[in-house]
Amino acid sequence: MTEQQLPSWADPSVSPADLDPQGVSRRGLLRRAGLFGAAFALGGAAAPALAGPASAASDRRLGGDDPRLAYLVGDHHIHSVYSHDAKYTFSQLAAASAKFGLDWMVFTEHSNFGHAKFGAALEHEEILRARAENPRQLIFQGLEWYIPGAEHCTVFAAPGRHEVDLLTQFESAYDGKLLGYDKGGAADADTARNEAHAVKAVQWLAEQRRTRYVDDVLVLANHPMRLGIDSPHEMRAWRDAAPEIMIGMEGAPGAQGAAIPGWRGATSIRGEYENKPSAQSWAGYPADAYLTYGGFDWATATVGGLWDSMLAEGRLFSITTNSDAHRIVFDTWKNGDWPAGQNFDTTGKLPDPVNTTTPQPGSDFWPGQFSRTHVGVTRYGYRSVMAGLRAGRVWLDHGHLLDGLDVRLKRDCDHGRGVTLGGRLRVRKGEKLTLHVTVTTASRPNPQGILPELAHVDVVRGAVRGPVTDRDTWRAPDTRVVRTTDVSGRKGTYTLRIPLTAGDESFYVRLRGSDGNRNGTGYLGASVDPHGPIPHAPGDGDPWTDTWFYSNPVFVDVAGA
Repeated sequence: MTEQQLPSWADPSVSPADLDPQGVSRRGLLRRAGLFGAAFALGGAAAPALAGPASAASDRRLGGDDPRLAYLVGDHHIHSVYSHDAKYTFSQLAAASAKFGLDWMVFTEHSNFGHAKFGAALEHEEILRARAENPRQLIFQGLEWYIPGAEHCTVFAAPGRHEVDLLTQFESAYDGKLLGYDKGGAADADTARNEAHAVKAVQWLAEQRRTRYVDDVLVLANHPMRLGIDSPHEMRAWRDAAPEIMIGMEGAPGAQGAAIPGWRGATSIRGEYENKPSAQSWAGYPADAYLTYGGFDWATATVGGLWDSMLAEGRLFSITTNSDAHRIVFDTWKNGDWPAGQNFDTTGKLPDPVNTTTPQPGSDFWPGQFSRTHVGVTRYGYRSVMAGLRAGRVWLDHGHLLDGLDVRLKRDCDHGRGVTLGGRLRVRKGEKLTLHVTVTTASRPNPQGILPELAHVDVVRGAVRGPVTDRDTWRAPDTRVVRTTDVSGRKGTYTLRIPLTAGDESFYVRLRGSDGNRNGTGYLGASVDPHGPIPHAPGDGDPWTDTWFYSNPVFVDVAGA
């Protein structure tokens, strides 16, 4: 693999005059974190893993002291000509992601027989070339796994000599589509077998990491509520099978351009969440679960809902966002024509696209154009990104709403750095704490030409009660918005200092905020969420005028609780 280079915004040899305003802003954030220059040297394959949640030994100490972080922007769900329903080449996607400021990206081609037999190996050759041609980007090879009896997951490995072998072995042995274990229901009613095979799949990946067949591998559930077939007990089973591998889910799906007014049709919904409960769906989800709220999946957007019910067990489960790039809104390229006698099953790759000069159907944005996942790292490199994801040092935004977010929770009697997203702070009952939220506002117009403005920051707090008895519960009854701060008109970098008190129970806090354009009573009522995200009218969901950010939680373990 060609030697990796730092992104331009992090490279001291690149003059500030050669950076755009957002690059200048990101460089300033890096300097404030004390990581500029040699301190942010390339991690590569030898980069030390960032620490995950505190160990039992460290839990006995009060407080916490997480490192300063730089945030790398990425997208873990991208399709190319090696997916049967996409159309772009690697060079088109890499160029677009560079234009929109991505530092890392994961190509996640759909499983099918053509991909397993031909496409994955051919794709790997192109990925090696793409890494050489784009040395300032971290380009992962991955797979969109059809979970037996459920939806889809991103699966990706660290670069290395077995990265493609891992994916093809996994695809052949565990993919629901290839095995005919697809979505359950009337076509395949063997639910117990399907769910058990999905758990075995996650455990198999964990074994490949444990034995060092690959340096690292991660799994994230994609668009979990789109079809309603990812039940709460299945999601918990995947997580519990190997929590160091199955680390979370898309908090917001791709296809965010699906409901631009006048574009796809009068019934279109952001994320292409246009389905109704079916024979394959889990019966416990309400019909409203099949919609997006401010562009976010119902499981994430509902305060006190499914995501919170998993966090209330006291275990990290991360959220992300991404493009799910297949077909870009207003783009003019179409799929090329097949040569006589060829198809995807015989080649594993679509013909290269052709420019028609006329807008073609599509729901997606380019990687980084609208949806961005920010991952906290201490060094630059592939394994550092994966370690940051595993540790939960993640926040996400739509529409380039923020340039930067840094979160620290500290005991008032401490003078250290405290703990950040994904971390755990150990305290005594009754202790006074302060949540430090440092916001850096948008420094330039986003790709739509809008200069985003953050209107409010919400703090969501929930009690931690431990593992649930009913593994199909999707409610966290003690989680609610406990504070909203109006930040309208504030510019530059500023810090909110939010007081908290440790009570009798352990708890977690997470953050959310928006441009303030669209909000209303949350799904579980005003006493839980008085001004949360709301669905848009079908066919009338301009994503650029309803943008939000979300953060992962910080956990507070109360001694003796």
